[in-house]
Amino acid sequence: MIYIIYSASLLLLINVYFKLASRVNIVDQPNERSSHAKPVLRGGGIIFPVGAIFWFIWSGCQLYWFISGLLIISLISLVDDIHPISFKIRLSIHIVAIIFLLAQFELFHLPWWLLVIIIVTTTGIINAFNFMDGINGMTAGYSLSVLIGLWVANNYQINFIGNELIYFMMIALVVFGMYNFRKNARCFCGDVGSVSISFILVFLLGKLILTSGNIVYIMFMAIYGVDTFLTIITRLFHGENIFKPHRQHLYQILANEYQISQLSVSSGFAIIQLLTNLLLILLIPKVDELHIIILSIFILVLFGIGYLLIKKRNNSAS
Repeated sequence: MIYIIYSASLLLLINVYFKLASRVNIVDQPNERSSHAKPVLRGGGIIFPVGAIFWFIWSGCQLYWFISGLLIISLISLVDDIHPISFKIRLSIHIVAIIFLLAQFELFHLPWWLLVIIIVTTTGIINAFNFMDGINGMTAGYSLSVLIGLWVANNYQINFIGNELIYFMMIALVVFGMYNFRKNARCFCGDVGSVSISFILVFLLGKLILTSGNIVYIMFMAIYGVDTFLTIITRLFHGENIFKPHRQHLYQILANEYQISQLSVSSGFAIIQLLTNLLLILLIPKVDELHIIILSIFILVLFGIGYLLIKKRNNSAS
């Protein structure tokens, strides 16, 4: 019953948000860098942090450091959706939110340099999700694939958290997908959506890694990692400003240059990531740590080769 009430509440809230967003003009206007041709409401992903708050209240206010970090990072992202703010301000708030996450994990006993690495890596993952949120269905589909992997690992490998938070976020993604995973999207995720869902996934993934002691689970986000990393390296190689908007991510090239439907590209990324996650879950208990690391590196190299071949073919054609 709680999930029915929760789902209905999210449906009501997202439609209320649509009316408010229309009134105050929270709209994504198409430009030369966009993958859409018509204005679309931005910020529909606000239901992700709202969904987490629902869970927080239902759970009896558990994980307050995590929720506190989620609230401040979601708030600054919502403000940025309404009126763009300085990158330095956003980055500062992101770091504060990540420090809250470290407090939730009780990691301040670690050496300072390791904490810096964790903060930098987490910041990179959050921004990667933001970079990759550029076509219909991408954030919803990919995030669901990560959550499914986390659910399978939690129930059939090592229990690291109650299923309820995963269920709450799955429902929020499905509700958002009803308005975004379509040919003509009614809304986009916005920074508030992409940043908040990435923060939630980082928390869950971090909890899994810390509970299991196995860093290989970071592969649950391998596709986004490869696309973002190689795109940044490619742009730096060509002397481009990596902070300026562009259409050079692999998913953008597939959708815009190869004219593959956005939903097909989004589904492809989600399915490949899900299959990767399930393969790792299947093999981790059966293969020693060294061999699973070698396998992970092989998968990353394979993804990287695919990325480079597609981009090379596109460059040759143009």
